Amino acid sequence: MAIALSAIFCAETFAQATADEAEAQTDRVPVNTENIPADAEINRRIAATFSRIEALKSVEVRVQDGVVLLSGSVSDNADAIRAHDLAGRFEGVIAVDDGIVRSLEIEANVAPIIQKFKQDVSRWTQAFPLILLALFLFGTIAFLGHRLAKWSRLWTRISPNPFLGELMAQAVRVTGFVVGLILALNLIGASALIGTILGGAGMVGLAIGFAVRDTLENYISSIMLSVRQPFRANDHVVIEGNEGRVARLTSRATVLMTLDGNHLRIPNSTVFKAVILNYTRNPERRFDFDLGIDADDDPIMAMSVGLDAMIALPFVLSDPEPTAIINTVGDSNIVVTFMGWIDQTASDFGKSRSLAIRAVKTVLEKQGFTLPEPIYRLRFDNQQTARQIADTAGSPKVRVPAEVAQEPAAVPADGASQLLDVSPDDYLEQKVNNERASDTESDLLDSDRPVE
Repeated sequence: MAIALSAIFCAETFAQATADEAEAQTDRVPVNTENIPADAEINRRIAATFSRIEALKSVEVRVQDGVVLLSGSVSDNADAIRAHDLAGRFEGVIAVDDGIVRSLEIEANVAPIIQKFKQDVSRWTQAFPLILLALFLFGTIAFLGHRLAKWSRLWTRISPNPFLGELMAQAVRVTGFVVGLILALNLIGASALIGTILGGAGMVGLAIGFAVRDTLENYISSIMLSVRQPFRANDHVVIEGNEGRVARLTSRATVLMTLDGNHLRIPNSTVFKAVILNYTRNPERRFDFDLGIDADDDPIMAMSVGLDAMIALPFVLSDPEPTAIINTVGDSNIVVTFMGWIDQTASDFGKSRSLAIRAVKTVLEKQGFTLPEPIYRLRFDNQQTARQIADTAGSPKVRVPAEVAQEPAAVPADGASQLLDVSPDDYLEQKVNNERASDTESDLLDSDRPVE
């Protein structure tokens, strides 16, 4: 029973599929072959086309049932490919059988080259006046850009900063060159070459940019420093731990005259990112020093006596007033820090601090304050040596009168005026000025621009 049902089901399925196929064949649209050219017409059209092309005249064409059979010989493989592509474009062509071979005859290969050379010479001869006009146009625009870039008065008026003025002049010079080149290429019909040149220039510029990244960073930093003006010539600065007076700012580096009188060149990229300490911007500068007194002495009294001595010094400013603080308390002494202000335009920092230390130390000793000295405890294993040292210690001592001990050391008469003189030392300043006056190297520091 199951077998019979299965047979009936298969028969019905086959009948339904046959009916569907018959219905689909009935619904198909018949192919219209009336507009398809005959083989002879296709053959005639392809042969006529090849006969008008010099390189394809030797190609033979034969068409059978819409299939194009090509034979013959050509002097270049590119001509064979060209013939194959042309044959496949005609209406009614189903396929193209390429049987073309390359001819190795000397005449067949040399003649096209000679013919092409004659055509190129003829074209260049005809285009020679146009090429001359393009060269004249390019040279004129490039020359005008160059002359405009050399007009220093114009760029000085537009940009007071000489470095920026030079950059603008270079930009005008390059712009004139590029504009002249583009117009000349457009005039001779080589506009496609412009994109190639610009693309190649972009790739080369990108590669050079990665190769000279540090140089470009230094160059850009020079531009920013020339605009910002963080210091003036002869300013006393500290840059990345390097101390000295500014000699000049060039397009590559900042030149310092160190306190030892040596030249120090710091790359502008380092200067631009560095923390700069400028001592010249504010003429008032504070100095400080530490003095220790005995632990049994009164630190407040010592501070008062020391400040009175500092106020009495002519080079110490009264506004702001000198101050003193208890810094630390040690095992056997108290360390007091004294601070005072000076005017750097009238007093040398190092000399002023030195004389202030001397004055405070002297007055503290006169007032009976003890400046502690190191105390050492010695141990002797030899009893006889210890007895001898004890006997020596018990012998009478030659004592120095207190008045003499408290007197400050006398200053030699012939050197007193020099040692007590705190006027600023202008030797480095004069040296920098002389070098700036005699050196022809470009300087980007401009005293007319505000300092950042």
